[in-house]
Amino acid sequence: MSTEHEPQTALDTRFSSPDATAAGWPEGRERLAAAELYWLSTVRRDGRPHVTPLIAVWFDGALCFCTGPAEQKARNLAHNPRCVLTTGAGVLHEGLDLVVEGEAEPVRDDATLRRIAAAYVAKYGAEWTFEVADGAFHHHGHEALVHRVAPATAFGFRKGEYGQTRWRF
Repeated sequence: MSTEHEPQTALDTRFSSPDATAAGWPEGRERLAAAELYWLSTVRRDGRPHVTPLIAVWFDGALCFCTGPAEQKARNLAHNPRCVLTTGAGVLHEGLDLVVEGEAEPVRDDATLRRIAAAYVAKYGAEWTFEVADGAFHHHGHEALVHRVAPATAFGFRKGEYGQTRWRF
């Protein structure tokens, strides 16, 4: 499944400079793909939030990441797949911060996992080489489950000429 199409784009003028224009999805998608670090927000069974940094790759219209099956984020997603991934420059007056809302779907097909594993190596280098077997990544003796989050809604927060863009898919 892919969301490589143009979403509905809207500038929220309530939170934007008077001369701001909406950021285009091609720019948002490019910056999502290029980011090195993301923050994943999930919800624990008792409703408390859980946030953790991780690496991810943009693949076939979605952000893909992996996690050990016993990690808190994996347990949270097994109970409630709704999540948010964020990334940005971490500075106040420049850049485009991005927020992706969606549902994490497990990726278990070995052929697809091999393509995602190749995307990790292309982006992060050989240190992030994963073996693929039995519907999961394997790295240094540990299993990692792979999830994909296709945007349902995404936001771009431009700094400098402040503008808040919403993309609906």
